[in-house]
Amino acid sequence: MDKADVVIVGAGHGGAQAAIALRQNGFEGSILVLGREPELPYERPPLSKEYLARDKTFDRILIRPAQFWEDKKVTMALGREVTKVDAVAKVLTLADGSSVEYGSLIWAAGGDPRRLSCAGADLAGVHAVRTRADVDTLMGQLDAGAKTAVVIGGGYIGLEAAAVLTKFGVHVTLLEALPRVLARVAGEALSTFYQDEHRAHGVDLRTEVAVDCIEGDGAQVTGVKLADGSVLPAEIVIVGIGIIPSVGPLLSAGAAGGNGVDIDEYCRTSLPDVYAIGDCAAHANDFADGAVIRLESVQNANDQGTTAAKAICGNPVPYKATPWFWSNQYDLRLQTVGLSTGHDATVLRGDPATRSFSVIYLKGGKVIALDCVNMVKDYVQGKKLVETRAAIAPEKLADAAVPLKELV
Repeated sequence: MDKADVVIVGAGHGGAQAAIALRQNGFEGSILVLGREPELPYERPPLSKEYLARDKTFDRILIRPAQFWEDKKVTMALGREVTKVDAVAKVLTLADGSSVEYGSLIWAAGGDPRRLSCAGADLAGVHAVRTRADVDTLMGQLDAGAKTAVVIGGGYIGLEAAAVLTKFGVHVTLLEALPRVLARVAGEALSTFYQDEHRAHGVDLRTEVAVDCIEGDGAQVTGVKLADGSVLPAEIVIVGIGIIPSVGPLLSAGAAGGNGVDIDEYCRTSLPDVYAIGDCAAHANDFADGAVIRLESVQNANDQGTTAAKAICGNPVPYKATPWFWSNQYDLRLQTVGLSTGHDATVLRGDPATRSFSVIYLKGGKVIALDCVNMVKDYVQGKKLVETRAAIAPEKLADAAVPLKELV
């Protein structure tokens, strides 16, 4: 039986950072990382951006080169999936039937793409954008000359993929079931701006649209049938409708949770010596007024990885990190700080027509988040307003001539 003092399940951002942080905090025991994919830890955000666009090769999105992990004495066991956790014996069972014993366990397994539940969802040509293999398969279709695509889901993944596909001369139709794109994460001003941008770049963007099924010629997708009976021709279908947290083995072992696995401020689950971090970890977040949420972001995965590592090393520090996120679409860089969920007012700072502006979100008169489009200074300076829950008059926030740092 394999054995390690710390076993990390998941070789994404969180798992990689946890291993790095363990060594940075003086941990000298053995570290084993179990990754479901065959690749070394790599950055996920470029999959729907620079990697899909061929602006970056795979070696350039590796979190660290192979030699780094060897030097740090971190063992990478790749292409291995955990199917069972015995929290009493501290033993993991893997899909190949082998077992691994742990002293402490860090669960950083992320999530699986949410699939369509309709007929035809498993046809060739229907893609998620979650792993390198997903995007390599998609790029293979582009190389073969595919020129029609339907993107289902108007979140960041769908919008980013649509933006890249237009660069390859693909005719893109983007479908969103809600009245506007980004409805769950942003206000109407930002949604309207991005809808206009995508349409200006040739994307046929449709909201309040329901999918009936995916049509095909046997094995390969040929189109998307909508609820109104119309059919959109498609050689490529990209589905970006969220993820399902990969926590089945933990919940089966008795860990508290539901939509993810519950953790405390030190990333500890209800199971002894078992931590969880990243997309799959449900935690009470100060920036959501203490609500228990999952945060699907690189920032969250990295910061929670560090939190878990410090706890294991005997130097527990509560997780209090400020949420941030970014998205690249066309020549637009969106930077977000804070969580806008539950806002009751917004302030528009700058003019969207200039393609450089910010949306400031307020709750009870206090700043809780900013969405900054091509406005790096607002993003950097606005972070302090979010962290202090600054109460500033809306007319002052709206004056783009006054730097936000002067309002702190």
